[in-house]
Amino acid sequence: MSSPSQVAWWAMSGSSDAANGTSSSPELFDKIVNLTKRRGFVYPSAEIYGGFRSTYDYGPVGVLLLRNVKDAWWRSMVQLRGDVFGLDASILSPPQIWEASGHLANFTDPLVDCTSCKTRHRLDKLEDPDQCPNCKERGTFTEPRAFNLMFKTHAGPVEDSGAVAYLRPETAQGMFINFKNVIDTTRAKPPFGIAQVGKSFRNEITPGNFVFRTREFEQMEMEYFVHPSEANQWYEYWCAERFQWYLDHGIPAEKLRLRPHDEDELSHYSSGTSDVEFMFPWGWDELEGIANRGNYDLTQHANHSGERLEWYDQAANERWTPHVIEPAAGATRTAMAFLMAAYDEEEVRGEKRVVLRLHHRIAPYKVAVLPLSKKPELSEPAQALAQRLRGRFMTDYDETQAIGRRYRRQDEIGTPYCITFDFESLEDNAVTIRERDSMDQVRVAIDEVESYLSEKMS
Repeated sequence: MSSPSQVAWWAMSGSSDAANGTSSSPELFDKIVNLTKRRGFVYPSAEIYGGFRSTYDYGPVGVLLLRNVKDAWWRSMVQLRGDVFGLDASILSPPQIWEASGHLANFTDPLVDCTSCKTRHRLDKLEDPDQCPNCKERGTFTEPRAFNLMFKTHAGPVEDSGAVAYLRPETAQGMFINFKNVIDTTRAKPPFGIAQVGKSFRNEITPGNFVFRTREFEQMEMEYFVHPSEANQWYEYWCAERFQWYLDHGIPAEKLRLRPHDEDELSHYSSGTSDVEFMFPWGWDELEGIANRGNYDLTQHANHSGERLEWYDQAANERWTPHVIEPAAGATRTAMAFLMAAYDEEEVRGEKRVVLRLHHRIAPYKVAVLPLSKKPELSEPAQALAQRLRGRFMTDYDETQAIGRRYRRQDEIGTPYCITFDFESLEDNAVTIRERDSMDQVRVAIDEVESYLSEKMS
């Protein structure tokens, strides 16, 4: 298939370790990291205790952004389709699952320590495997050793081998082990998919680049089960579908690419994998992988559990194990990419204007109601309008500071439309609606505001 066209608290997340080993100017990164803290997108976790490395809390604006990213994915992958079914599998799971999947034996990264500065690094991510990127010394690395990325814990009151459990490092296995349950309860038949959005946990050696690589993160994954003879066709289909999703939700084509894996990159079970990559400030890096996983997963779980995980075609009187196409995206890094793609600066009447040109499905707030004055004769009807709009749209309300400053705040969090309720509104029962990107303003009757916004954001 051809491809379609430094702030202190950030330092806690580690240094850049881009997949292509290149580094771009950090100015954009620093501006966005500062913006996310200042406007309530992302906070460093446990900040009042000095922070906890590689963990972040999503603030009042950020939680809306992240939810909208997941909702947009769910809408495209489940709601608008009749062949994909949702699932929410448990995070805590027994060792048998991860033994069958190969994670206990193979889910490792090569770890080296620098004997000079005592830092740890992933050997496969180093530009120069003989030079420490921290202290620049050569020949100071220990021999590489395998480091398993899974978080291990115990279930129950006794910490012995019989109580061992793991936090899932991916959401995929929950869908494979529920393959038969989904068929039995939905009467689905191939081709069909099982989709899931949820937390995963990986004990990364070198987390970094803000929320891009963390030990706790959210995934948006789907396993699509197909006849073996149709696997390549569906692989190409999902590569195109998933690439287009990012374009449809506002990421410019020049900041995206679909990169097929080279032979030496492929997992042992994969006959084809492609990554949707975004041009981050440090270079191209992965947003989502689409893999043709073959029948490896269902076969492994069938062999280890003794349960038949196959499809029986009554018409042809034959049994076969479906092959699986897996689009797997990171919700947190995708939200980060949307922020970076949307960030823009321009000069307006001699002043710098910062604006997030987010797609309306991704924007945290869809509309903000801004009374021109805090006087009760304006604030009370303006609050009533905001309350009415909340039934249809995520709506912000702000009556502090000058109207121009309030516009700038909404621009910085990406709100597509601002509604100004002024003294004239008391006379003509109309409000001024300002569009974020163009800053054009139009007068709209109050009774028509909902239909106007619905049409604009359909």
